[in-house]
Amino acid sequence: MDKRAELLRSMKFLFFSISAGLIEIVSFALLNETLGWPYWPCYLIALILSVLWNFTLNRRYTFRSANNVPIAMAKVFLFYLIFTPASTLLGNWLAETVGWNEYLVTGLNMAMNFVLEFLYDRFFVFRDSIDTNALAKKEQASR
Repeated sequence: MDKRAELLRSMKFLFFSISAGLIEIVSFALLNETLGWPYWPCYLIALILSVLWNFTLNRRYTFRSANNVPIAMAKVFLFYLIFTPASTLLGNWLAETVGWNEYLVTGLNMAMNFVLEFLYDRFFVFRDSIDTNALAKKEQASR
């Protein structure tokens, strides 16, 4: 494993996750402040928007994967099949029952999502297809 390449991959994942986090927090804030809904639907809609953004960018630029998009998306869907209900229920309980600030709860969920999803994507979703897309091949050919 090339440590420099992995560091760069981690930095790209961080950058794209920050952009996805901005999408999530802005959409959460818009829904939370304008509609007056409970925590969970605002969080769920914001999470879905950020996941779609993050998956698309990380597949192409971070992991540079040429694998089958529906299969990769199905694997990511499996992650969110567990993460989403757990984080939604925990977040709703913390915000609605315990009285924690909704933005603090969302930030904690986002940090947990960042770490878990990177590990899941790197070692499961894209494990066998890293650096196989046209971008990676073009870079390898130019070396």
